[in-house]
Amino acid sequence: MAVTIKDVAKEARVHMSTVSRAFSMPHRLRPETRTRVLEAARRLGYRPSRVARALTTGRTHNIGFIVADIANPFFPPMIKAAEHAARARDYHLFIADASEDPAIETELVDALAKQVDGVVLCGPRIANAKIERLSENIPIALVNRKISGIPSVTMDVVHGAETAIAHLLELGHRKLAYVSGPRQSWTNGQISRTVTAASEGRASVTVLGPNTPNENAGLAVAEQIADSGVTAVLAYNDLLAIGLMEGLHNLGVDVPGDVSVIGVDDTVLARLARPRLTTIVVPTADAGTAAVDLLLQYTAGDDELAARTAGQVSLPTQLVVRDSTAPPPGAASA
Repeated sequence: MAVTIKDVAKEARVHMSTVSRAFSMPHRLRPETRTRVLEAARRLGYRPSRVARALTTGRTHNIGFIVADIANPFFPPMIKAAEHAARARDYHLFIADASEDPAIETELVDALAKQVDGVVLCGPRIANAKIERLSENIPIALVNRKISGIPSVTMDVVHGAETAIAHLLELGHRKLAYVSGPRQSWTNGQISRTVTAASEGRASVTVLGPNTPNENAGLAVAEQIADSGVTAVLAYNDLLAIGLMEGLHNLGVDVPGDVSVIGVDDTVLARLARPRLTTIVVPTADAGTAAVDLLLQYTAGDDELAARTAGQVSLPTQLVVRDSTAPPPGAASA
């Protein structure tokens, strides 16, 4: 015979409504009471009906998680961490891929709005004004975008880019390039402005882009880099950097002997590439966990959106130096 809410209430010595609240509105119970109910449920093997709970509370206990490109190795660690964080809170994750297309992102938010309690937008390409309009219909949390009044998790790519440029300048490079990412990317804007500011008065900077953030775009820009005379490149992400290194190799340009290359993300590919890629480490898994936490904190607040507190989290980055950077040609003899 299936265990019922009545059985759990009897085991925990509470009313059935208290058992219901322990699963649907835990913040309204004393911690010791909720713990007693959950322990009783665990002992009896009770699992509440998600459908019945949704009808009672108006909450689905589902979260939409929309990523810019699920094929990019930047996102799987974030998705895995977010899924783990959601499951620990008895939520399920609905994962969707926007294929780097803001129109698809908008469609996905609209489609998920009736099926989830909130949406996490990771690396969104939608304009700020559009995100603000969408957030009027469904709670939204952001990864790598800042908008006032909306929960967000950002990674300190400014510090990472500053460190990367300082590393190249210390090696002796004075002709730099930034291979940029998508025009709509908040991260791309942050890195581009930082590269220009950090190099001012000390090195020239050529910006190439915008580019689709994948290895094919890196391959395509290799000839421009080879013809430009630059000796070092910072790329928007690891995929662009690895594609660029492959393209330079095909042209007979040595990395790092002729051109140094730095990526961003520290995906597994950065460690497997040859030469191993110098890159900016970003805490993608921590971002996934923090995004789920912020969204659930936001949706647990007052039902009036104006009364909710939109948390903001900034995560640190750091440069890891591997084999793809070296002094520019002739620096040793000079």
